[in-house]
Amino acid sequence: MTGARPILVVDDDQILRQTLVEQLQLDGEFSVQEAATLAEARAKLKTPDCRCDAILLDVTLPDGDGRDFCAELRKDGLRMPIVMLTGSDDEADIVRGLDAGANDYVAKPFRIAELLARLRAQLRLFENSEDAVFSIGPYTFRPSGKLLQEPVKNKRIRLTEKETAILKFLYRAGTRPVPRQVLLNEVWGYNAAVTTHTLETHIYRLRQKIEPDPTNASLLITEGGGYRLNPEAKVAAAG
Repeated sequence: MTGARPILVVDDDQILRQTLVEQLQLDGEFSVQEAATLAEARAKLKTPDCRCDAILLDVTLPDGDGRDFCAELRKDGLRMPIVMLTGSDDEADIVRGLDAGANDYVAKPFRIAELLARLRAQLRLFENSEDAVFSIGPYTFRPSGKLLQEPVKNKRIRLTEKETAILKFLYRAGTRPVPRQVLLNEVWGYNAAVTTHTLETHIYRLRQKIEPDPTNASLLITEGGGYRLNPEAKVAAAG
């Protein structure tokens, strides 16, 4: 398991699907699951350990209409960004897709760079929305509520504003360590009065809240002159 953002690509065009997989995974920013049919997509999303930050969803699939599937996902309470892919740029089709709950609509043929930019934009919007929910180790992270929940132990952890901001930025970085000064600037801004000691104090308090053993951090790791989240901590924490 990597710290890349998990994306589900649902399209029956194998060549296009493979191209999207290659481009999305090129820089390690995303990890991709594929589905050629709605049935495959439905099965993947229902697996117990499934984590999906966004969906690229074709409109015309062998076993149904992607817009109907989008509406089904919204009805089931899934709120991650859904970007529809379609061979038609007809206004009525676009309106129908957006009415079904899609966040964006991209007509084929499209430029990969533009699709990636629009996907990232939707992910940024989602991260700051009330609906945003992320998995961090054994926890469900709700930034808008400043809350971590551990379903297995029915545990709720309240976070401060700064702790929430630290976790959000580290989550976006995946498994890449974030230097202390970069994290400090992102969370506190360019404030000369705030030093890395302030950050280290917040990291210490955060570890007291979230680590199974705060003296031997397994989730929020010190590495490379900074910090990173460890996606494998789910196993360590559950053991």
